[in-house]
Amino acid sequence: MAKPKARHFTFLIYPDSAPDNWQKMLQEADCPIAISPLHDKDQREVKDLSKLTDEEKELYDKGELLKKPHYHCIIVYTNTVTADAVRDKLRKVLDDEEKKEVVNMVQIIKKGIGSMYQYLTHESVTAIDEGKYKYDKADIVHLNNFDIDRYIVLDAHDKEDMLNNLLKAIDGNGIENYKQLTRFMAEHGEEYGIESRKQLTAIIKSNIGMIRLAFDGEYQERKRAEEKQMYKQKTQYGREINENEDL
Repeated sequence: MAKPKARHFTFLIYPDSAPDNWQKMLQEADCPIAISPLHDKDQREVKDLSKLTDEEKELYDKGELLKKPHYHCIIVYTNTVTADAVRDKLRKVLDDEEKKEVVNMVQIIKKGIGSMYQYLTHESVTAIDEGKYKYDKADIVHLNNFDIDRYIVLDAHDKEDMLNNLLKAIDGNGIENYKQLTRFMAEHGEEYGIESRKQLTAIIKSNIGMIRLAFDGEYQERKRAEEKQMYKQKTQYGREINENEDL
């Protein structure tokens, strides 16, 4: 039976078994790679307490029994390959005579590379539901021009949700043009499920007519409000003149 192939894979690196310059060495794999912050605060899952040492049980009771520090990595290939092929290539790049088996748990990413990328910092839905420690996104390392936006394929439902959220942002904040929109989304995009300029541009390009209508609606609404206010001020001014003339 043929082994499954894919383009997106994840694997683990344990720093105590890797060369000191392993991140630099990974660049020689010549594939886009994302490396998580060091996961050194992950709670260790225990199914059988009887197998723990007394010291481990004490730590477990305190909620301080942690997993071995490790890095989660994502690697992207241009063409589909097997997990074995990925493992072999990475081992050639990283393994040496003194430290073998540097690469661990090479697996195909099945649930979507976007979710796996969020898992690098425990910001995926699963990690949040499990209450896992959240790491800093700024500590993610990108090698060989890794760009998550290039690898995420949005389905029709995702695009529809993003469009609806974009229209809500325009309507709720009086946004009248592209310049105002990009400034607003740069600061508040994540609140509306649009996390990058590329996603914003893609949604606008696919729905330019509707976006223009939304801009125009906000402009017309503002102009009507201004005209109404101006008419009100003129009317009030006219009344004041009439009252003064009567005096």
